[in-house]
Amino acid sequence: MSNTYSLQAFLLVLFKLIYLCVKITSIMKISITGTGSHYPSQIVKNDTFLNHEFLDMDGSAFDAENDIIIEKFKAITGIEERKYADHNLNTSDLGIDASKKAIADAGIDQEELDYIIFAHNFGDIKYGQNQSDTLPSLATRVKHGLGIKNPNCVAYDVLYGCPGWVEGMIQAYAFIKAGMAKKCLVIGGETLSRVVDPHDRDSMIYADGAGATIVEVTEDGGEYLATGSQTFAFDEAKYLFFGESYNDEATEDQRYIKMYGRKIYEFAVTHVPAAIKSAIDQSGVDILDIKKIFIHQANEKMDDAIIKRLYRLYKMKVPEGVMPMNIQTFGNSSVATVPTLFDLVCKNQLEGHQINKGDVCVFASVGAGMNINAIVYRY
Repeated sequence: MSNTYSLQAFLLVLFKLIYLCVKITSIMKISITGTGSHYPSQIVKNDTFLNHEFLDMDGSAFDAENDIIIEKFKAITGIEERKYADHNLNTSDLGIDASKKAIADAGIDQEELDYIIFAHNFGDIKYGQNQSDTLPSLATRVKHGLGIKNPNCVAYDVLYGCPGWVEGMIQAYAFIKAGMAKKCLVIGGETLSRVVDPHDRDSMIYADGAGATIVEVTEDGGEYLATGSQTFAFDEAKYLFFGESYNDEATEDQRYIKMYGRKIYEFAVTHVPAAIKSAIDQSGVDILDIKKIFIHQANEKMDDAIIKRLYRLYKMKVPEGVMPMNIQTFGNSSVATVPTLFDLVCKNQLEGHQINKGDVCVFASVGAGMNINAIVYRY
């Protein structure tokens, strides 16, 4: 009788513990609790490039004058101006500033961070130099710059092309979901203005900046609904690459960011809509419930085409205001475009756009690799 009673009591306690664990798990969410950005102070307008000597890939001069080249460039990309970092600041400095703002926005103790994930492409490149510096990692530099003493705060970098910040967010989610972390800092930063060939028309696309987010466990915050990533590397691996100047007289040992723009455009409009749709369908959210799509600010024409094709897959027209854009005045800052755009909207600093609690949004990007990824998130 006594043994039977003891077994029943044990089972009752066990069932209560299981119920409590299930209840806690069900109410806990993995949320974005803070955002921050560094917007460089140098504004570089299109007319700055009027006196550049633009050359074709074979080194020959273009028939058109620069004002015509710039006019066509603006019509395709939407870019009127871009932001360059101050000469005394490197990518890690931009990341530190954005991180401080995100930590303050989240109201957390930075010593409680379990991971710092810094997505970039070229490390720190001092103004006027061409050597990339990634030793130590930029994430380590951010940790040092923030003054974090906790050795259990792990800092590492992600090299994933323009989708790097989104991929870092996916990794932070995975760490927390697996019970390996409670709080993560994810940064996307770049100073592309320091790796552009002045003789390449594409140099007008690129810009600098950094954005950061805090991801942590909450009870009543937002929540990840679905994620997805892909790498196409069989034929597409070198659509973006490091190459020589189009000017044969330039220093031979210097390399610059280069791309096959037409191939990237065709790749993006073909594959990105399906990748975003896959994530949305996996989330169980109706396409009509998507309020905002924060897509990598690569090229206005390309982004418009991607979103149109996405909604065409659902046999719908694109809803008005679903795709915020800031490429017109920010340029393409690679991994920084999505987090800085998201921060602007979160802080009600992008005219005509806002996001409210409970709204479902999508983060999506495409870039060097060629890599594609997407997150469906309830704010």
